[in-house]
Amino acid sequence: MSTNLIGEYLRARREQVRPEAVGLVDSGRRRVAGLRRDELAMLAGISTEYYTRLEQGRDKHPSLQVLESVARALNLDDDGRTHLYHLATPKPARRNAAKRTERVRPSVQQLLDSWTDTPAYVHGPHLDVLASNPLARALSPMFTPGRNVLRETFLEPDVHELLPDWETKVVTLVSALRAMVGPDVEDPRLTELVGELSVKSPVFARLWSQHDARPQSGSGTHVMQHQSVGELQLTYDKFQVAGAQAQTLVIYHADAGSSTAQALHLLSTLAGDAAARDSLTGNPATAE
Repeated sequence: MSTNLIGEYLRARREQVRPEAVGLVDSGRRRVAGLRRDELAMLAGISTEYYTRLEQGRDKHPSLQVLESVARALNLDDDGRTHLYHLATPKPARRNAAKRTERVRPSVQQLLDSWTDTPAYVHGPHLDVLASNPLARALSPMFTPGRNVLRETFLEPDVHELLPDWETKVVTLVSALRAMVGPDVEDPRLTELVGELSVKSPVFARLWSQHDARPQSGSGTHVMQHQSVGELQLTYDKFQVAGAQAQTLVIYHADAGSSTAQALHLLSTLAGDAAARDSLTGNPATAE
């Protein structure tokens, strides 16, 4: 992966700004999408030569004043500005430490298992699932520990069918990953994940190249179309796991007495029956 993160981000955002949106006359004979470098430099009040150096990665630590001017010229929102400042912040060199396996505390797993009618799981900084309860796995196999939510969403047809708003969901996931990892492009797990998805999914490759970085909301609603219990209108809430490095607890729940609450209870019963059958037959597989 490229280490010229500032340049890649600026180029991607520049190409998405239409001239007429910033008060420039579009002659209709343009060789580039969006703004040219000289147009962006003019809007930011800096020289074309300096902006070119910035975009080419020859100045990796511009001043805050320059960043603010460029962000204003690009019409970046608060999330975009934050991401740009993050990319320009010097980052300590990564140590060649032995790779550690991420785990959740036993007490967190006990908490998950105690929620029999509430799907819940924990993921790491790259959306790798670290722990989940039986109902989450019954909701979707993508919540099985060892799987990756982003990978499953892009590459597994069953997940595509589960999410009626798949096109919107994948945009949110990719921009959230960008925001989570920031300038940490040397992370081996990130390189592996992005490399695989870029090859196997043209949609992912296109979204990743846009460099949109937007933290995912800590709460909201998801609609899922489950093959066994039908449509689910789920509210989700996310919490950082205290004392753990970049672990996020995701909880799905439904309004008491709603059809979704009844469906979750039925799904929990079905998962419990499947687990009981597996136990009797000696099959250790978790019901999905």
